[in-house]
Amino acid sequence: MRIAGSYQFPSMESVIYGKPAAEALREEAERLDAKRVYLIASGTLNTKTDEIERIRKALGGRHAETFDGVPQHTTREVVVRIAKQAKEARADLVVAIGGGSVVDAAKIVLGCMEHEIFEQDGLDGFETTPERRFGTFRAPKVRMIAIPSTLSGGEYNSGALVTDTRRKLKQIFNHPMMMPLSIILDPAITRHTPEKLWLGSGTRAMDHGIEAICSIRSNVLVDAVCLQGLRYLHDGLLRTKDNQSDEEARLGCQLGSWLSAFGLQARVPMGASHAIGHVLGGTCDVPHYFCTAVMMPSVLRYNRPATEAAQKSIAAALGAPDRDASEAFAAFIAELGLPRRLADVGVAEDRFELIGKNAMLSIFTRANPQPIREPGDVVKILKMAA
Repeated sequence: MRIAGSYQFPSMESVIYGKPAAEALREEAERLDAKRVYLIASGTLNTKTDEIERIRKALGGRHAETFDGVPQHTTREVVVRIAKQAKEARADLVVAIGGGSVVDAAKIVLGCMEHEIFEQDGLDGFETTPERRFGTFRAPKVRMIAIPSTLSGGEYNSGALVTDTRRKLKQIFNHPMMMPLSIILDPAITRHTPEKLWLGSGTRAMDHGIEAICSIRSNVLVDAVCLQGLRYLHDGLLRTKDNQSDEEARLGCQLGSWLSAFGLQARVPMGASHAIGHVLGGTCDVPHYFCTAVMMPSVLRYNRPATEAAQKSIAAALGAPDRDASEAFAAFIAELGLPRRLADVGVAEDRFELIGKNAMLSIFTRANPQPIREPGDVVKILKMAA
C-alpha cells in the first residue's frame, strides 16, 4: 500500500448511464437551460445512422447546428473553423458525439471560442509543455457534454490532443474547465463502431489505468478504481469480440473505460506510453487506437524496475497473476487480434530518432516512473517494440 499521496477531484458533474443518449441529453440541456446546443458529431454517425437525427429531434428548438467533419488526430485547421462557426451560432452548450477525435475537438473549441481563436497560429502559446501543465486559457464560459462512441476515455479529462499538420506535431491543450460537465454512456450508439476501433480504443482506455497505477503520483483510490476498470475492460472486450451484439458487455466496457480513466481524470500524470503514443499519431500517422497495443508491453518492460509491485496487480487484473504484466498484456492483444509491433503499423526504425526527439517535448515523458532523460531512452523502448 502507498503510504503517501493525494487525490484531486475533477471539474465535472456527472456520468449518466442506463437511458438512451437522446433522452439523457435533452434532460441535461433542460437542466442547464441551454438554448443553443451545438453538436460536433462523428461523420459516420451523422450520415450513415439515425443516431444524430434522433438527438436533434429530442433537442427540438434547442438545436443550433451540427458539424460532422472532424478528422483523425483532431487538427488545428478544423477546430478553429468549428470554433468560429459555433461562435457565430451563439452556442451556449457544445456536445461531442463520437470518438476521441470528436471529443478532443469539442474541448479545444471551448478555449478557442473564449479567446476568439479562429486562425491556426492563434493557438501558439496555449499548448502544454514540460514546464507548463496548463496553458493560459481563461475559464471558458461555454461548457460541453460528451457522448462517446468508442472507449478511448478522453472525455474523462480536461486535456485535448490537437495536431498541427504543418509541423506533423500533436500537442496537448488543457484547462480544468475544458472537461465535460456530463458524460452520457449509451451502449446502443457503440454498435456502429467498427470492431478494430472498438477493441483498439478499449486498449487505449486500459492505457489510462495502467499508467495511473504505475504513476509516481498514484494513490489508493486511483489504484483500486483503475484495477477494477482493467477487469471490466479485459472481460468486456473479449465478450464483445465473440458477440458484437452483447450490449451488456458493451456497457461493461464503457464502465471500464470510465474507471480506468479515474487517475487521468484526477490529474495523476501518465508516462511513456502516452508520450510515445501521441507522437506515433501526430508524427507517424498511426491510428491512436493502435498505439497502446503496439507500445504497452515494451513500456511495461522498461518500467518494471520502478513499478514491480504495481505490475503484479496489473497482471492479476488481466487474469494472469503468475505472468509478467508485459507478457500478460501482449497475450491479451494477441487474443484480440490487434497489431503487436511497430512494424505492423508501418513504423520502421528509421523514424525512431525523430519519435524520441518529439517524445521529449511531452509533459508525460518526465513523469515516467523509470526515468527517461534523453531521446535515446525513448529509442530503447521503441526498439523493444520494433
